[in-house]
Amino acid sequence: MELQPEEGLRDKDPQGSSEAEINEIERSKVGIMRALIEREDPSSKEVDDFAIRRFLRARDLDIEKASSLLLKYLNWRRTFVPKGFISETEIPDQLAHNKLFMQGLDKKGRPIVLVFGARHKPTKGGVEDFKRFVVYTLDKICARMPRGQEKFVSIADLEGWGYSSCDIRGYLAALSILQDCFPERLGKLFMVHVPYIFMAAWKMVYPFVDSKTKKKIIFVENKKLTSTLLEDIDESQLPDIYGGKLQLIPIQSC
Repeated sequence: MELQPEEGLRDKDPQGSSEAEINEIERSKVGIMRALIEREDPSSKEVDDFAIRRFLRARDLDIEKASSLLLKYLNWRRTFVPKGFISETEIPDQLAHNKLFMQGLDKKGRPIVLVFGARHKPTKGGVEDFKRFVVYTLDKICARMPRGQEKFVSIADLEGWGYSSCDIRGYLAALSILQDCFPERLGKLFMVHVPYIFMAAWKMVYPFVDSKTKKKIIFVENKKLTSTLLEDIDESQLPDIYGGKLQLIPIQSC
């Protein structure tokens, strides 16, 4: 499969390489990495070149580190998602809270995902139940990616968030899945309506956020909420609760 230049790639990298040179380097490394992982795990033949490239980019094109991460992911996937998918019947408590919605595209064509942090309540299923919900959600987002798109944009709305919603173990588990199992999928994360009390939890999570992910997180001031979102999202694609025209659709209904 021929890899196409991804939108937003700079014409020159810090070392002065052209875009064409960068893409050629990536294509070459994808081929080398494919040979390595297929030798270690024959099932990796099902992994497409774009997925390999995402793992490579997540590890700054280091073939050894990227291969290790991908092989670890494939092994984890077989264990944690033995059927190949998480069904809605496995996570009824998580879905009942209606805390995650998906609708619209930003100006780069990336799907928009809206999360209501205050609606998250640690359930009797604990962290494992929440992890299943996270995998269900990310799988569904990726399955609905427009052709040629690899990333999504998220709005995390924390209005009303309090200690009853605080779940540090769950947050860290979700972060680990996003960074290690779905690398280079998050395009940008807007944190909105952030209460002061949330920052205590954020200080505990922040050290575990890798440098690439940190650059994608934006804390938005309440008074600049709509204007900030409109810089990246057209009014026609913005959720109506932020002054746009799209109604909210629960992830399970997408």
